[in-house]
Amino acid sequence: MAHIIVVGNEKGGSGKSTTCMHVATALARLGHRVGGLDLDLRQRSFGRYIENRRAYLARSGLDLPTPDYRDLPPPDAATLRDVDNPFDQRLSQAVSAMETEKDFIVIDCPGSHTRLSQVAHSLADTLITPLNDSFVDFDLLARIDPETSRVKGPSIYSEMVWGARQMRARAGLPPIDWVVLRNRLGAQQMHNKKKVGAALDDLSRRIGFRVLPGFSERVIFRELFPRGLTLLDLRDTGVDQLNLSNIAARQELRDLMAGLRLSKVSVDF
Repeated sequence: MAHIIVVGNEKGGSGKSTTCMHVATALARLGHRVGGLDLDLRQRSFGRYIENRRAYLARSGLDLPTPDYRDLPPPDAATLRDVDNPFDQRLSQAVSAMETEKDFIVIDCPGSHTRLSQVAHSLADTLITPLNDSFVDFDLLARIDPETSRVKGPSIYSEMVWGARQMRARAGLPPIDWVVLRNRLGAQQMHNKKKVGAALDDLSRRIGFRVLPGFSERVIFRELFPRGLTLLDLRDTGVDQLNLSNIAARQELRDLMAGLRLSKVSVDF
C-alpha cells in the first residue's frame, strides 16, 4: 500500500505547494512511483505546478521523472447515500485508485479548514506542516503568553491534527509521523528566530511532532513554478553551473528528504 504524505497548514503562503512539488519530484527522481492530489479545488497550486511541468516537457522534448497528478473524480451519484459526504467519497476514490499502484501519494491541502483537508489528515502516514518562521504562523499551532513567550496550549490546527490522530488510533492504523518544517529561515532577526525555535521545541515535546529546517527565502523558487521545474531539474535543462544559492537550496532539499525518514528511500541526488 502507498505511503501517504500530506502537506497541510491552515494558513496560506507557508510554502505547501513548493514543498509538495519538491518532495514528490524528488521521490520520482529516486525511482519511486508517486501519485499527487491537490485538495485546494479553487487555486490548485500543486496541480498547476505539475500542469506547467507537463507543458514545459512537451515543448522542450525532455523526459523528466514527474509525479502522476490526478484531479479528484466527480461524485458518483449512483453510489452516494444520503448519509455520505460527497467530498469524502471523491477523496476516497482518488486514493483507492492509486494506493495499490503507487509507492507514495503526496497530497496538498488548502490553506484553510475544509472537510477534504480534515479527512486527508486522518489518512496521513507522514504529515508535513510548513511554517513561516514567525509567531504569526506559530499561532496556528499554539497560543503564546505575550509577556513570557511561553506556550499556553495547543491552537486550532494542532487540535485538528489531534482529532486525526484519534481517528487513526480507533481504526487501528499506525500513528502519524508529524513533521513541522521551518520555512523562510533568514540570516537576520536572530533573536526572533531563537524565540520561535525555543517555542517549537517546547511544543514538540508536549504534542508530539518533529522539527526540521525547510527552505530559505530564494528567488529561484518563484522562477521555477512557470515551467514546473524543481531544484533537481536544473542540470537537465541546460544549467551547467549552479550558483551558490542554488547549491544551498539543493542541500536544503537533501536534508529535508533525509529528515523525513521515509522507508526504502535512499537520498542520492
